[in-house]
Amino acid sequence: MSAYPRAGNLAAYQTVATHGGVAASDPHGLIVMMLDGAMERIAAARGYMANNVFSEKGRLIGRAAGIVDELRISLDLVRGGTLAQNLEALYDYIGRQLLRANAENRLDLLDEVTGLLQEIRTAWIAIPADARTARAAGK
Repeated sequence: MSAYPRAGNLAAYQTVATHGGVAASDPHGLIVMMLDGAMERIAAARGYMANNVFSEKGRLIGRAAGIVDELRISLDLVRGGTLAQNLEALYDYIGRQLLRANAENRLDLLDEVTGLLQEIRTAWIAIPADARTARAAGK
C-alpha cells in the first residue's frame, strides 16, 4: 500500500496538469484543468456505459470522483466563507451522484454532473485575471 492513500488520484491530477501544461504555480489554471479532467473522464465513462463496458466505466467514474474529491478538500473553508462552503456541498453532491450513476448505470446522472461541473468551470474562468493574481498573492 502506498504511503499516500490517494496515490491513484494524485496520478490522475498529475496527468491532467502535465497534459495541459499548467504549472503548479498557476492554481487557477490547475483548477480549470482538474475540472476539464473530471469532465473528460465522465464523457468517456458515459460512452463505456452506453456500450455496456462496465469495468472501464467504473474505473473512469472513480477517477472523476477522485478529482472532484480533491477539488472539495482543497477548498479553504475559513477564507472562502459561504462560497467555499457552497462549493464543498456541491462537490459532495457531485461525488455522490457519480457513485450513484456508477452503481445504477444512469446516463442522466452523468449528464447532470457534467452540467454542474461545466457551470463551475464557466464561473471559474469568468474570474478576472487581476482578481486571480491578487488572490494568489494573498491580498
